[in-house]
Amino acid sequence: MPTDETIRTGRCLCGGVRFETRGPVRPVIFCHCDQCRRQSGLHYAATSVADDHLSVTGETLAWYRSSPDARRGFCSTCGTLLFWKHDGLDQTSILAGAFDQPSGLVPSHHIYTASKADFYDIGDGLEQFPERDGRTVVGSKSR
Repeated sequence: MPTDETIRTGRCLCGGVRFETRGPVRPVIFCHCDQCRRQSGLHYAATSVADDHLSVTGETLAWYRSSPDARRGFCSTCGTLLFWKHDGLDQTSILAGAFDQPSGLVPSHHIYTASKADFYDIGDGLEQFPERDGRTVVGSKSR
């Protein structure tokens, strides 16, 4: 069971960007909004962690401003999607697939299901919200 001392590691595909989290992370939220779908080809599955519990190393991390209040971090060499960061908040969302296994991550729910692509169904039994749900706390759109 994860504790306040739990350390998780991860990286991009080429290893140019590596990260480590310390302590608890948010359960994984699956975001089906247009931006996440267009950037990833499907949906985002992301957790989040307080910035002071995240360390990132490597020289290939690049950021793309995807909206007036948020940006997305990726490896400029291999293109791996890694982070989502809302301006002014002290936490960073991390794409669940970038964590080394076993990750110990647990799924929570789906958001922006009204925007999901028409070529798949959500059948995992998790709670679904057509837009942003009221429980998420990361900015105007949780990832």
